[in-house]
Amino acid sequence: MMQSRTHTCGQLRLGDAGKNVTIVGWMENLREVGSNFAFLVLRDYYGTTQVVIENEDMMRIVKGINKESTISVTGTVRERESKNAKLATGEIEVVPSAIEILGKCRHNQLPFEINKSKDADENVRLKYRFLDLRNPAVKSNIVLRCQVVAELRRLMTEKGFLEITTPILTASSPEGARDYLVPARNHPGKFYALPQAPQQFKQLLMTSGFDRYFQIAPCFRDEDARADRTPGEFYQLDMEMAFATQEDVLSTLEDVLVPVFRKFGKYSRVSSAPFRHIPYNEAMERYGSDKPDLRIDLEIRDITDVVQGCGFGPFEGSTVKAVAVDNFTQARKWIDKLLADVEVQTGSKACWVKVDENGQLTGGVSKFLGDCTAALTEKLNLKPGSFVCMAAGKKAVAQKTAGVIRTMLGKRVPGHFDEDQYALCWIVDFPMYELGEESGELEFCHNPFSMPQGGLKALEEAEGDVEKLLAINADQYDLVCNGYESASGAVRNHDPEIMVKAFEMVGLGEEDVKAKFPAMYNAFTYGAPPHAGAAPGVDRLIMLLTGEESIREVITFPMNKNAQDLMMGAPTTVDQSQLDTVHIALVEE
Repeated sequence: MMQSRTHTCGQLRLGDAGKNVTIVGWMENLREVGSNFAFLVLRDYYGTTQVVIENEDMMRIVKGINKESTISVTGTVRERESKNAKLATGEIEVVPSAIEILGKCRHNQLPFEINKSKDADENVRLKYRFLDLRNPAVKSNIVLRCQVVAELRRLMTEKGFLEITTPILTASSPEGARDYLVPARNHPGKFYALPQAPQQFKQLLMTSGFDRYFQIAPCFRDEDARADRTPGEFYQLDMEMAFATQEDVLSTLEDVLVPVFRKFGKYSRVSSAPFRHIPYNEAMERYGSDKPDLRIDLEIRDITDVVQGCGFGPFEGSTVKAVAVDNFTQARKWIDKLLADVEVQTGSKACWVKVDENGQLTGGVSKFLGDCTAALTEKLNLKPGSFVCMAAGKKAVAQKTAGVIRTMLGKRVPGHFDEDQYALCWIVDFPMYELGEESGELEFCHNPFSMPQGGLKALEEAEGDVEKLLAINADQYDLVCNGYESASGAVRNHDPEIMVKAFEMVGLGEEDVKAKFPAMYNAFTYGAPPHAGAAPGVDRLIMLLTGEESIREVITFPMNKNAQDLMMGAPTTVDQSQLDTVHIALVEE
């Protein structure tokens, strides 16, 4: 079989005219103009080249070839009469002397048109992902992903970090999400777990005497899908530094990520380092979220003291938050849609008022707020034409609902959303503990391995007092970009005495810590260095760089929203003999 190529389909130029060449690729299209005249478009990884069919013999060959078959074309390069300035090869065409089928497409009808695959149903795209990836627009995301990962590796290595791989089969660990379990054939009744993150291993590397570690780490969590989160597995730039402070980690990541955003990002502007630091409580008060989109210029204001006693039931005894915009011209139908969307996303109702040309409140719940007009006007700096949307409830509920209102108003009302940028900030000073929504008991707010601010003394002074414990912050930080959490990290709790005390606050004693984290506890008793780290999400980073709205667009072979691999047919049943080998019996529900 003759298939060696002399050039790629994106390589030939006018200077190659007269050359005899061989190009190979997929037959993208065949446009017949006459009985013995047609234009064939050949596509490979590098681009497309036009092939001109001008005789009966060549026409007979190509008419029997289905689109997306792979073929070899040998012929002469010549200048095109009708040039295409949009194509790199648009000044030339190839007149074939031989065409050979290398791989026949046996389907007359494709599941979707390759160059328009992004318009097809997502499940069909994922079932035929090998066809979807032939679309240059889809493939370009994967190419960019490769380039970004290579750049991350280069930058981290230049900063003295060693790339060290950590185990995939490990022990189950209570790190906040459900584990994927793997039965141990030689140990009946026992299981490995796929790592939710290399958290413990990278901390153990620090205790082993390595100074700077990183890897492009696969992580496995049995979580439901979202637009910005894929179920099953994802990748992160995992990193850790010994003898390091919070600022050491933050400045290192800024040095690595800013050049990546500038080199590969879709948007023209990137926040300059050092990024703004926003304490968690401030973020919740001003933006209603611990991952605020700073491209929106609106902020939330607390109006609880102004509206108490106004007679509107939902406000009484509640925290009330408001977001105001000026020059509001939208109709009532638009407002109703906004309120409905807020309720769908948050489960909470919002309310509203407008300011008329005389400075008086009108519409919505204005009849309850007449006596509050002056105070609201001063508090929110209202003007004729202003619109105010409000949320009420328990403090956390009001904050989060107002945060959704802020985002929706910012993106829907013109003039408040500066999209063409990467707006990055650090959210710092996360609470160490929180009350569980379901249990009502004290729980770790984020990472149980974080160092509490104030150390052992802070824990001992707050012991037994829930309010004081809830007031303890952790040396923990998140990187936020355009409303997405893009990295999470912390200064680690490397002292076994502080670790035990921190877990005691949530009802776990020293023996529990030893049982759940035996390697870390044991290692820390042998002299552990202070250390800190973080883990930017690679998939989410690529999503931001490309401007895609779904993370599945930047993953080569993603699962669908139901954690199914439609192309491979996973998950699937297995033979009884396979279950017997790993000592598992299925119980019908």
